[in-house]
Amino acid sequence: MKALLRKACLPILRVFESGEEAYAYQSSHRKILLVVGGLFLFLSIISAVAAVYASQPGAFIPFTVFFLVGLVCEIVGLLGNDRAVAKIWGSK
Repeated sequence: MKALLRKACLPILRVFESGEEAYAYQSSHRKILLVVGGLFLFLSIISAVAAVYASQPGAFIPFTVFFLVGLVCEIVGLLGNDRAVAKIWGSK
């Protein structure tokens, strides 16, 4: 199942898993990345509710941004290798 999901998310993972430079990975970085991704997804839900309440199309922009950031964090945290997690943190 994980291999199938990695294949589906390959365009996103390829950006973070590419490169040959050294990296510093810590397992706590993956855990924090998953928590931050969850917080962004929660924030996107709140933004969507506020957008529906406001009844203005421009109010969906924050929802879109928060959702995409949260989704990328979750994809990299759950499916990415150690290099991807270190790269999203900027660890060298």
